[in-house]
Amino acid sequence: MGYRHPFPLRWNDNDQYGHMNNAVYYVAMDTAVNTWLIRHAGMDPAGDVIGLARASSCEFLAPVSFPDEIEVDVAVGRLGRTSLTWDLAILPAGAPDRGEPYATGSFTHVFVDQTARRPVPVPDRVRAAVEQHLGPPEG
Repeated sequence: MGYRHPFPLRWNDNDQYGHMNNAVYYVAMDTAVNTWLIRHAGMDPAGDVIGLARASSCEFLAPVSFPDEIEVDVAVGRLGRTSLTWDLAILPAGAPDRGEPYATGSFTHVFVDQTARRPVPVPDRVRAAVEQHLGPPEG
Protein backbone atom coordinates (compact mmCIF):
# COMPACT_ATOMS: atom_id res chain seq x y z
CA MET A 1 0.00 0.00 0.00
CA GLY A 2 1.07 3.57 -0.42
CA TYR A 3 1.53 6.19 -3.04
CA ARG A 4 4.66 7.36 -4.84
CA HIS A 5 4.51 10.64 -6.71
CA PRO A 6 7.22 11.36 -9.30
CA PHE A 7 8.61 14.89 -9.07
CA PRO A 8 10.86 15.82 -12.00
CA LEU A 9 13.54 18.28 -10.99
CA ARG A 10 14.18 21.30 -13.16
CA TRP A 11 17.42 23.16 -13.78
CA ASN A 12 16.20 26.12 -11.72
CA ASP A 13 15.44 23.89 -8.70
CA ASN A 14 19.17 23.94 -7.86
CA ASP A 15 20.41 26.74 -5.65
CA GLN A 16 23.79 28.47 -5.76
CA TYR A 17 25.30 25.61 -3.75
CA GLY A 18 24.46 23.14 -6.51
CA HIS A 19 21.68 21.19 -4.81
CA MET A 20 17.91 21.36 -4.63
CA ASN A 21 16.76 24.53 -2.91
CA ASN A 22 15.16 23.93 0.49
CA ALA A 23 11.84 25.42 -0.64
CA VAL A 24 11.59 22.87 -3.46
CA TYR A 25 11.42 20.03 -0.92
CA TYR A 26 8.22 21.62 0.40
CA VAL A 27 6.87 22.13 -3.13
CA ALA A 28 7.46 18.44 -3.88
CA MET A 29 5.68 17.32 -0.69
CA ASP A 30 2.76 19.72 -1.16
CA THR A 31 2.37 18.69 -4.80
CA ALA A 32 2.39 14.97 -3.94
CA VAL A 33 -0.18 15.32 -1.14
CA ASN A 34 -2.57 17.52 -3.11
CA THR A 35 -2.28 15.36 -6.22
CA TRP A 36 -3.20 12.33 -4.12
CA LEU A 37 -6.15 14.16 -2.53
CA ILE A 38 -7.52 15.23 -5.91
CA ARG A 39 -6.93 11.94 -7.75
CA HIS A 40 -7.71 9.40 -5.03
CA ALA A 41 -9.98 11.19 -2.55
CA GLY A 42 -11.99 13.35 -4.95
CA MET A 43 -11.04 16.63 -3.27
CA ASP A 44 -12.08 19.73 -5.16
CA PRO A 45 -9.85 22.73 -4.36
CA ALA A 46 -12.88 24.94 -5.02
CA GLY A 47 -15.34 22.69 -3.14
CA ASP A 48 -17.31 23.29 0.04
CA VAL A 49 -14.64 21.61 2.20
CA ILE A 50 -10.94 22.26 1.69
CA GLY A 51 -7.73 21.26 3.43
CA LEU A 52 -5.63 24.11 4.78
CA ALA A 53 -2.02 23.69 5.84
CA ARG A 54 -1.69 23.86 9.60
CA ALA A 55 1.91 22.72 9.99
CA SER A 56 4.80 21.32 7.97
CA SER A 57 8.32 20.16 8.62
CA CYS A 58 11.24 18.76 6.69
CA GLU A 59 14.44 17.07 7.77
CA PHE A 60 17.15 17.28 5.12
CA LEU A 61 19.23 14.10 5.13
CA ALA A 62 21.20 13.97 1.87
CA PRO A 63 21.80 16.34 -1.04
CA VAL A 64 19.95 15.94 -4.31
CA SER A 65 20.19 18.05 -7.45
CA PHE A 66 19.03 18.34 -11.04
CA PRO A 67 19.08 16.12 -13.10
CA ASP A 68 18.49 13.51 -10.38
CA GLU A 69 15.05 11.90 -10.46
CA ILE A 70 13.02 11.85 -7.26
CA GLU A 71 9.72 10.58 -5.91
CA VAL A 72 7.70 11.55 -2.87
CA ASP A 73 6.46 8.60 -0.83
CA VAL A 74 3.11 9.51 0.74
CA ALA A 75 1.79 7.79 3.85
CA VAL A 76 -0.54 8.87 6.64
CA GLY A 77 0.96 9.67 10.03
CA ARG A 78 -2.24 10.53 11.87
CA LEU A 79 -5.88 10.64 10.86
CA GLY A 80 -7.80 12.76 13.33
CA ARG A 81 -11.34 14.06 13.53
CA THR A 82 -10.70 17.30 11.58
CA SER A 83 -7.11 16.88 10.44
CA LEU A 84 -4.77 14.58 8.60
CA THR A 85 -1.01 14.51 9.10
CA TRP A 86 0.96 13.15 6.20
CA ASP A 87 4.17 11.16 6.66
CA LEU A 88 6.41 11.93 3.69
CA ALA A 89 9.78 10.86 2.31
CA ILE A 90 11.65 12.26 -0.66
CA LEU A 91 13.45 9.37 -2.30
CA PRO A 92 15.52 8.51 -5.34
CA ALA A 93 13.15 7.43 -8.13
CA GLY A 94 12.55 3.69 -7.92
CA ALA A 95 13.95 3.29 -4.40
CA PRO A 96 12.73 -0.03 -2.98
CA ASP A 97 11.86 1.49 0.40
CA ARG A 98 12.43 4.51 2.64
CA GLY A 99 15.85 3.26 3.72
CA GLU A 100 17.92 6.13 2.28
CA PRO A 101 15.73 9.19 1.82
CA TYR A 102 16.99 12.58 0.72
CA ALA A 103 14.54 14.07 3.21
CA THR A 104 11.62 13.19 5.43
CA GLY A 105 8.77 15.45 6.35
CA SER A 106 5.28 15.90 7.60
CA PHE A 107 2.41 18.06 6.52
CA THR A 108 -0.84 18.59 8.42
CA HIS A 109 -4.07 19.52 6.70
CA VAL A 110 -7.00 20.80 8.73
CA PHE A 111 -10.27 20.41 6.86
CA VAL A 112 -12.42 23.52 6.93
CA ASP A 113 -15.62 24.89 5.51
CA GLN A 114 -14.55 26.88 2.42
CA THR A 115 -16.67 29.93 3.37
CA ALA A 116 -16.53 30.06 7.18
CA ARG A 117 -12.94 28.73 7.41
CA ARG A 118 -13.92 26.75 10.52
CA PRO A 119 -12.82 23.13 11.08
CA VAL A 120 -15.12 20.35 9.92
CA PRO A 121 -14.73 16.55 10.12
CA VAL A 122 -12.37 14.94 7.63
CA PRO A 123 -14.66 14.22 4.66
CA ASP A 124 -15.85 10.61 4.50
CA ARG A 125 -14.43 10.23 0.98
CA VAL A 126 -10.98 11.30 2.22
CA ARG A 127 -11.13 8.99 5.23
CA ALA A 128 -12.23 6.07 3.00
CA ALA A 129 -9.49 6.77 0.43
CA VAL A 130 -6.83 6.92 3.16
CA GLU A 131 -7.97 3.56 4.54
CA GLN A 132 -8.20 1.98 1.07
CA HIS A 133 -5.00 3.32 -0.50
CA LEU A 134 -2.67 4.22 2.37
CA GLY A 135 -3.77 1.93 5.22
CA PRO A 136 -3.69 2.74 8.93
CA PRO A 137 -1.32 5.38 10.31
CA GLU A 138 2.28 4.28 10.86
CA GLY A 139 3.51 3.58 14.34
